[in-house]
Amino acid sequence: MAKMPMPPGPRPWPIVGNMFSISPNEPWVTYMQWGKIYGDLVHCRVLTRDIIILNSERLTKALLERRSYNYSDRPQHISNHLFGWGFNSLFLAYGDEWRLHRRLFHQAFRAEASLTYRPMQLSKVHQMLLNLFETPEDYSEHMQTCSTAIIMAATYGYDPSPRHDPLVTIVERSVDMIVKALRPEVASILDALPFLRHLPSWFPGAGFQRDAIECRKVTAEMVELPFKYTKSSLTAGTAAPSMVSDILSREKEDDSHELALKHASATAYGAASESSASTFQVFVLAMFEHPEIQRKAQEEIDLVVGRDRLPDFSDRPSLPYVEALVRETLRWFPVVPLGLPHATTESDIFEGYYIPKGALVIANIWAITHNEDKYPNPSEFRPERFFLPDGKLNDDTMGVIFGFGRRNCVGRYVADASIWAGIVSMLAVFSIRKAKDELGRDIEVEPEWSTGLAIRPRPFKCCIEPRYPELDSERLTQMIQTFC
Repeated sequence: MAKMPMPPGPRPWPIVGNMFSISPNEPWVTYMQWGKIYGDLVHCRVLTRDIIILNSERLTKALLERRSYNYSDRPQHISNHLFGWGFNSLFLAYGDEWRLHRRLFHQAFRAEASLTYRPMQLSKVHQMLLNLFETPEDYSEHMQTCSTAIIMAATYGYDPSPRHDPLVTIVERSVDMIVKALRPEVASILDALPFLRHLPSWFPGAGFQRDAIECRKVTAEMVELPFKYTKSSLTAGTAAPSMVSDILSREKEDDSHELALKHASATAYGAASESSASTFQVFVLAMFEHPEIQRKAQEEIDLVVGRDRLPDFSDRPSLPYVEALVRETLRWFPVVPLGLPHATTESDIFEGYYIPKGALVIANIWAITHNEDKYPNPSEFRPERFFLPDGKLNDDTMGVIFGFGRRNCVGRYVADASIWAGIVSMLAVFSIRKAKDELGRDIEVEPEWSTGLAIRPRPFKCCIEPRYPELDSERLTQMIQTFC
């Protein structure tokens, strides 16, 4: 098996491999460019780590789904534990501990169970609308708060304050640090040079140690505090339905099982709060740049829902253009463009190429969602690409953004509902347009993006205002109260 050739790819340099050929801010773009040169299956090396890149949906499904028995592991990076995230279900090795976490997730977030969260999701989205009405310039903060509030309610039954909640702040700090620290290209450096983890934090160039100390401290609070809140609520008889309260009430006390639940629940709200908030901000950018698409979606909402109430989940089948807009938001800038890397359990041969045991396998979701054959002019934001010639929606629901095989996102049903509810509600209430300077001229914006495992547009100046004059805060509150 070892005599078979590795997949084609760029020639590595001695020792460092291809590390300096990969864009540190947009590695997905580098990988896609390599795909155009070497094919959809690409091999590269970063220091001592072999990386296999999958630049097409066909290859990704062939390996991560049809051969999931061999491609469901995760690379075990030193940085996962150094930064205090070794407990995280997303990073666990494929084995019994991961299976236990997965079972806990399935109980709480499977398709049928996810329906129970919908009233709560609408309630949190409506609070976001009120926050946007009061201080639209803080839209990024409001979207983050909404996303975190939804998953904290679903996971712990915790109802955070509308703004500046202390537990929400802890989550945001921990997630922000970890998405910057755990990129595969960064993690590979510590894997290849493990002695670096022993450097004291004061040593020149060891700033990552200071970051790791702070991240471990914040992450420990993120894991412990909300779990303690739910246990105390159960004891007091005041616990709201949630993943943690339901499982603790149903299953007998077991220390190892409780630890797994504690870690799984922290994983759930750490991951979901980041991805949904980032998607909302991509939506804002898309509407800012494409007012004609925004108007078309709003006309559909006015026709189906009217202006006397807010959209409900029962309206979703009757809003196909809004549905296409949501899908295009997910496709245009997938907020986790490389997903999370898989790893091979054993060596493999695929289409004549050798894939070694322990190789890091990356599904380039960015390349998949920007495939010019499937999505012509992929850099354009165009919801119409999801319609068939007869005007009906096609079957491309953009499920690829939720991962593949046995490691796909178990919370995808809750996430999908949150994203739809947030986008359709903002479209119903607000118009998003360019801000004006003191002379009344449009303020142009060149979007900037965060970096790390997850990306989002950095906050930019825009105008978010009610769509029609008669919609004031009192009227919006009345519309929201009809849902209560």
